[in-house]
Amino acid sequence: MTLTELKYVVAVARERHFGRAAEACFVSQPTLSVAIKKLEEELDVKIFERSASEVTVTPLGQEIVRQAQVVLEQAAAIKEIAKRGKDPLAAPLRLGLIYTIAPYLLPDLVKQVIERARQMPLILQENFTARLLEQLRVGELDAAILAEPFPDTNLAVAPLYDEPFVAVVPADHPLATREAVSIDELKRETMLLLGAGHCFRDHVLQVCPEFARLSDNAEGIQKSFEGSSLETIKHMVAAGMGVTLVPRLSVPRGALDPATREATAASLGGDAHHLRYLPIAGEPPSRRVVLVWRRSFTRYEAIAALRNAVYTCELPGCQRLT
Repeated sequence: MTLTELKYVVAVARERHFGRAAEACFVSQPTLSVAIKKLEEELDVKIFERSASEVTVTPLGQEIVRQAQVVLEQAAAIKEIAKRGKDPLAAPLRLGLIYTIAPYLLPDLVKQVIERARQMPLILQENFTARLLEQLRVGELDAAILAEPFPDTNLAVAPLYDEPFVAVVPADHPLATREAVSIDELKRETMLLLGAGHCFRDHVLQVCPEFARLSDNAEGIQKSFEGSSLETIKHMVAAGMGVTLVPRLSVPRGALDPATREATAASLGGDAHHLRYLPIAGEPPSRRVVLVWRRSFTRYEAIAALRNAVYTCELPGCQRLT
């Protein structure tokens, strides 16, 4: 039994497909298949049930996969202990971020990490919350920056900041000249939402329950449309298809200030001059952004360095949480 064989087992269990697992492990499918067959013969058990259409893990195989994940993580920990003895930060950190955070936090975060821990390069990945949690669980990521809430996976969680939501309307919309807009006013508009799978969609529906009925086209509420990213939705707003809510960090600098919004739009070019960003009146809805990592992860200094880098980022309109 080798660590390589265990790595292949975990990959097949995750992908449910020998070909995709082989690609993920950077080996040929025959190489991976032979290794797994050899392990099954050595253990005298069947780990996977194979059919023409799918690969499933046997009940006993599930236990083997779980233990294989533990073994692989502990083997990696041995290497990390050795590195930490020389320099706790002298190794890359594999960091995942959700799609609605990465484009707006990373430019400053990468800069801060380079200035404070150049010897710890960030290996970055964007994905949905569910996928990032799975990658954390199996050791493919070291940490992730997510937005609460998400399923309890017994991971360590540290709060980073609370981020309010901001309304976006077309520049020629009747609400565009307002200093602020209320949720009650927005619910009478055509609301543009992210598609299923994006947690920000769920956050908007959670904090703005009026929008939960949009897809039903309830009486008095306009139909909603979906987009694949926040930037795509902004283009849809600029085109006059409706209004939306976005996280504060996605708002261009100066776009919320009535005194500078025109100049900001002109400097951005494109269809930015067709958009107006408006604060939400009263207590605005918000989301809590957190850093998540496995409790068994041994590079505590790397986690601390990453948190400190986030805290030194410019987070306009957000409340830092320490």
